[in-house]
Amino acid sequence: MIPCGKKRICAVATFILIFATALISYWKDPQLQNNIARKIFPQATTASPVGQLCRGKPAQDVITPLTDNRTFIISPYFDNRENKVTRVIGIVHHEDVKELFCWFCCQPDGKIYVSKATIDVHSDRFGFPYGAADIVCLEPENCDPTHVSIHQSPLGNIDQLPSFEIKNRKAEPFPVDFTVCISAMFGQYNNVLQFIQSMEMYKILGVQKVVIYKNNCSHLMEKVLRLYMEEGTVEIIPWPINSHLSVSSKWHYSMDGKDIGYYGQITALNDCIYRNMQRSRFVVLTDADEIILPLKHPDWKTMMSSLQEQNPGTAVFLFENHIFPETVSTPMFNISAWNTVPGVNILNHVHREPDRKEVFNPRKMIVDPRKVIQTSVHSVLHAYGNSVHVPIDVALIYHCRKPLQAKLPRESLIRDTTLWRYNSSLIMNVNRVLYQTVL
Repeated sequence: MIPCGKKRICAVATFILIFATALISYWKDPQLQNNIARKIFPQATTASPVGQLCRGKPAQDVITPLTDNRTFIISPYFDNRENKVTRVIGIVHHEDVKELFCWFCCQPDGKIYVSKATIDVHSDRFGFPYGAADIVCLEPENCDPTHVSIHQSPLGNIDQLPSFEIKNRKAEPFPVDFTVCISAMFGQYNNVLQFIQSMEMYKILGVQKVVIYKNNCSHLMEKVLRLYMEEGTVEIIPWPINSHLSVSSKWHYSMDGKDIGYYGQITALNDCIYRNMQRSRFVVLTDADEIILPLKHPDWKTMMSSLQEQNPGTAVFLFENHIFPETVSTPMFNISAWNTVPGVNILNHVHREPDRKEVFNPRKMIVDPRKVIQTSVHSVLHAYGNSVHVPIDVALIYHCRKPLQAKLPRESLIRDTTLWRYNSSLIMNVNRVLYQTVL
């Protein structure tokens, strides 16, 4: 008890005692600090959980679920094209996920700073409850974070959160001109011959890297992938999305009411763009049974140089898809050794279906990854720059698959032997791969 000769002195002493007690409680309780900070500064960009230093468990998998099982983190990327932000590619439930926070590991002080995220679910969700999302956080001032954790709250224990390295922090000279992104390989994929032919065509056309988001494939296909990985052409991104969500092989929810469409293809494509933003001049978004065939140029490099000169500032080049039905054959290149290999021989399919005026013809893309913000499968959703439709007399997508117009007679198809320009190199290169793997 403090003796008080006068009421005013007693009141001041009591105030000092209460204030000192509160101050001690404040410094001892990080949660109290954060609660007060949120009430005083509800729109504050960052707050620091006092006493917490950079720790956490490094994320081990490509797809990392948060504790809510409604949010799945793929990878964070540094993006300073407008502001200094970390853009985390993820998958979220479009209704259930309301709030997320980035826990930054700042350098050089090694402290944790928390920033509230903006959750941007991509518009092309096609009715499925889960979709690709950008989880975007403004980075704190005077902080060059190396790692980030994503949490549903600004409070908690950093030791319990997975930590992700923030990629793309350093701009480097492009090691390659063209990277092809293929997503996703699933359904025990076994179209071995056509896959090898596509890979060798990509290389002839100027591709140095192919990134494949692999869910599963056949044992024989694994052998082929291993060869391409060893030679440095292929990078495999494991994609076990069906371990976390019920996945559909259809593109729209009305066709198959699962959690997410087409094995999370859109998320994989967005991740592939950001993954290669600083290491490839162009990124090609296509499938393993599709080849962008130039008609006026010998390869992609000369084609893209010409297209960029004619269309300065363009971010996205869209190429028309054309079906070359695998049911219509022109057996010009019947190579006996290939007959034992599962899959389609594209050299024997040089008739394409005509366009249908009443049906949308989907396109695939070659993009400048540094100008893309969000992409879908057949178009870019947001970009710094415009999109250009490449005329069919410049290039088209050779897409050898089951017919879409199965009842058309052969004489109604269009004979197109552009692929045969490359037959000599293609046959030699395919034989090399087959004799090293399958044969």
